[in-house]
Amino acid sequence: MPHTDDAPPGHEAPTIHEPRLWRDKGWTARVIKNEDGEGWAVEMIRDGSAEPALVGPWTMGRNKVDPKPLDATAHQTLVKTASEVIRRHEQQLHAQLNKQVSIDAEAGSVTVKLAITPDEFEPFGTLSAEDAFGEVLATIKVRPDFRLTRDSAERWAATGFDKIR
Repeated sequence: MPHTDDAPPGHEAPTIHEPRLWRDKGWTARVIKNEDGEGWAVEMIRDGSAEPALVGPWTMGRNKVDPKPLDATAHQTLVKTASEVIRRHEQQLHAQLNKQVSIDAEAGSVTVKLAITPDEFEPFGTLSAEDAFGEVLATIKVRPDFRLTRDSAERWAATGFDKIR
């Protein structure tokens, strides 16, 4: 059965259960020749993604030449593994783009937060200060390479949360 990698927007890709191609539950597992040497690899692609979320070695079949065929159990295991890889990547990216420190200032306990917006053409950061009740005391735009530390937050608070030069 011929297949297309791109389903129309809002439509789930057709289900395929073949020995080297298994598409189900929003994921496609494809057994491919290992580019780094002998043997086989499997790639997991989430529907709508251009790049695989996971590429890993795949088991040889009994004849030691062909790959082991995909099945529902293998696909489910691969889906769990690929989903975990994506989740960890998203957590790491969030941690890189969002930082916060707590300081003591004239206003009492203040949480200073930095959120980086990774725009392709003009990335920027947003620095904000909140009091203990979550009230925003100040918000300013900063360079995307601004380093939020306890010292930089205290210096900003000492200026009355003025623009950072």
